Amino acid sequence: MEVSGSENSPIVIDSLVKTYRKNFPPAVHLTGRMRIGRGELFGIIGPDGAGKTTLFRMLATLVTPDSGTALIEGMDILRDYRKIRTVLGYMPGKFSLYPDLSVRENLEFFASVFGKDIDVNYGLIEDIYCRLKPFEKRKAGKLSGGMKQKLALCCSLIHSPSILFLDEPTTGVDPSSRRELWDNLAQLKASGMTIVVSTAYMDEADRCDRVGMMKAGSFLAVDSPADIISGFSRKLFSVRSDDMFRLLKDLRSIAAVDKCYTFGDSHHIILKTGIDAAPEEICRYLTVKSGHSGVVVKEIKATLEDCYMNLEER
Repeated sequence: MEVSGSENSPIVIDSLVKTYRKNFPPAVHLTGRMRIGRGELFGIIGPDGAGKTTLFRMLATLVTPDSGTALIEGMDILRDYRKIRTVLGYMPGKFSLYPDLSVRENLEFFASVFGKDIDVNYGLIEDIYCRLKPFEKRKAGKLSGGMKQKLALCCSLIHSPSILFLDEPTTGVDPSSRRELWDNLAQLKASGMTIVVSTAYMDEADRCDRVGMMKAGSFLAVDSPADIISGFSRKLFSVRSDDMFRLLKDLRSIAAVDKCYTFGDSHHIILKTGIDAAPEEICRYLTVKSGHSGVVVKEIKATLEDCYMNLEER
């Protein structure tokens, strides 16, 4: 099965498989062909261990697949890895710059690796680097998490790549830095850059053109956030009571409930296919049959996280 994208897509992934240890499930096991379009902001979402980092490392030519292949700007990740690295910007999840070099020295080093001059491509990073300018003599290892993120993004952009990979770039940074990063990505996308970003935060995926929901090395679904949500067709409720711990157990024991999980300060329940129920019925059952007090039940619209929970056990 081929997932949509134009014929001249800058990223084409074809049945990539990677296993690290014998007799263990593969870290990545993709089937069929998937294309990511030029200028697209594509999100890969899933929990730790889903295979996101391994997929990025294969696409960035840092890890070789056991089988399958991928094309980056028409170049094969096995045969053309040297050329691919000149058109690709990669920001790994773990801070990997030189902590003993200053902000400016790190930027100069990465520009020199690609034979580029900072001044030539400065316009690409100006909006990001302006926040770092007052600290450009500071050692990179002494920066805050948000500032490290900005520096890493600048270093991955300084050679003016056409494709940018970011592996969980907002993990461990403050909410303000998270918002700033996504605003930066929107500007880069507007310039025509193709961006692939992974995240464990479902709310961030709403800013992507399309998302791939990943679990155990495979994609559960690939589509726009709006289309994934619109495809959620089952009854979904938010439930609260005075005893939330016991409530979770009691909800899971109801025959009509397919899935139940904690979501913020409430529990969400997804009813089995074909089952219809009103909030009042569920409230009455929990109050009369299960002895709960302070029960509040609301029918709600699905979020991407609800969609993921609905898909993951299929």
